[in-house]
Amino acid sequence: MEWTDIRLTVNKANADEAEAIATMIAEGGIYIEDYSDLEWQVEQIAHVDLIEQELLDKPRDIVIIHLYVQPDAQPAETIALLQARLDEARIQYTIETEGVEQDDWQNGWRKYYHPMEIGTRLAIVPSWQEYDTDRVKLILDPGLAFGTGGHETTSLCLETLDEKITGGERVLDIGTGSGILAIAALKLGAASAEGVDIDPVAVRTAGENAALNGVADKLTVLVGDLSDKASGQYDVVVANIVANAIISLSPAVPALMKPHGYFIASGIIDTRKDEVVAALNAAGLKVQAIREKRGWECILCTKA
Repeated sequence: MEWTDIRLTVNKANADEAEAIATMIAEGGIYIEDYSDLEWQVEQIAHVDLIEQELLDKPRDIVIIHLYVQPDAQPAETIALLQARLDEARIQYTIETEGVEQDDWQNGWRKYYHPMEIGTRLAIVPSWQEYDTDRVKLILDPGLAFGTGGHETTSLCLETLDEKITGGERVLDIGTGSGILAIAALKLGAASAEGVDIDPVAVRTAGENAALNGVADKLTVLVGDLSDKASGQYDVVVANIVANAIISLSPAVPALMKPHGYFIASGIIDTRKDEVVAALNAAGLKVQAIREKRGWECILCTKA
């Protein structure tokens, strides 16, 4: 069976943000070609003279992100979502596709995924592994486009949800993608959650993941542009998207929040933090805390 390799090429300056976008919607795995610090990496393990000329000839100012799409999936849908989010982030890019043989890909990548403990209560557990723990288990299968929770933006949001979900909350997840944050909130005790995403495939994927975690009856996923499908007010609103989208969304957020509600914003690279904070303040939100992890920011807000 043949998979589809979607090759996304971006400038090195945009690579981190593009990687975050790709990670959120990847269906079968991600592989990144980045040769910008090749000599330094080789110096750490050997000698620069040992680098093959083919590698030395690789361009240093671009990064290629490979997304692998399963044989029974629709690459066009993944590409359309990828393009929409890259355009929204104002990232220049090119996209190419190529068929690749499965080579037991579905099982081969599993050796790289292991249970992860996040915050004080959560454990992210691959669906094919047993993990004995007293923590709340969030069961995932990366082959179902769930993501692993390993990317900084996702783990930052999960840590914040772990702190703020105490039981009975109504949650809105904007740009829900695979539903990982909404499902985590439900597993932590939220009473109900709604996920909104511009991708129709997210409805199916998030539903599958919710069923895998036993919370399908508490999660509603709607196709829409950011918050336009939301209804009423929420105890927690979370948006793990990109800086530009959060800036555009921020004026609408206070009306979605209950008086003592929280807004969790992530997907923000550190160079855009001040710009996003200014937009949140201007919208009537008060920054309560900022979490940082390897160049990524997660901002927790309440109403001013």
